[in-house]
Amino acid sequence: MITLVACDMAGTTIDEHGLVYRALADAVQHIAGARPSDADVQDWMGADKAEAIGALVLTVGGTPTPELVRRGFDAFKAVLARYYTEQPPVALPGVEEALAELRGRGVKVALTTGFSRDVAEPLLACLGWAVASETSAPQRVAGDVAGNGGPAVGASPRLLLDAVVCSDEVAAGRPAPYMIHRAMERTGVQDVREVLAAGDTVNDLLAATNAGVTAVGVLTGKLSRADLESHPHGHILGGVRDLPSLLANDAP
Repeated sequence: MITLVACDMAGTTIDEHGLVYRALADAVQHIAGARPSDADVQDWMGADKAEAIGALVLTVGGTPTPELVRRGFDAFKAVLARYYTEQPPVALPGVEEALAELRGRGVKVALTTGFSRDVAEPLLACLGWAVASETSAPQRVAGDVAGNGGPAVGASPRLLLDAVVCSDEVAAGRPAPYMIHRAMERTGVQDVREVLAAGDTVNDLLAATNAGVTAVGVLTGKLSRADLESHPHGHILGGVRDLPSLLANDAP
């Protein structure tokens, strides 16, 4: 019986228009003077973004000193914030309804992300998604107005989540299992057999496998079914919208 569903953010629950890819490549080019290939960037999707920047600097022949990585991460955050203001992220089709249905059945819902907390919170605020256990809703950010894909200013937050775990809150990001285990800790789930983790990248599947939970790949990101099926997994779905059907006979 699944009692916790832990989902990735960008590409899994949120359509952020591929802007993370662009921002990572922009940041590396800014600090190292050369742009990583799309394939190299893809290898690090789902991972902690500071770790990704250091690795991508290596791929373009640079030396990822702590200071250089810090500058790169600052550049990444600034560029991504600008991109999100220009083209705000939106929920992927059917995701909000699916998360609400799961929570209505008593299944806990968590998000895990390769973003740091200071990147994740404005993104969630833009969508109007709130964590049920928190006493205050996320703050709105610039560009969060009616008609741009986000909720109108002043709109009531949607209590779709029971926990959010960011990569800077654990010892290592994906493919390490720690974010999933931290989500279990925050939601009071003790048995890995009761946990399903969904994501659109290879690192998502590896983290779920390393955590000992059911690994589900979704096809709402950049990778094809064949790409995901070549790695350990329990299920491959069209998207998070399909999770309620998958768990229809497994809800508590």
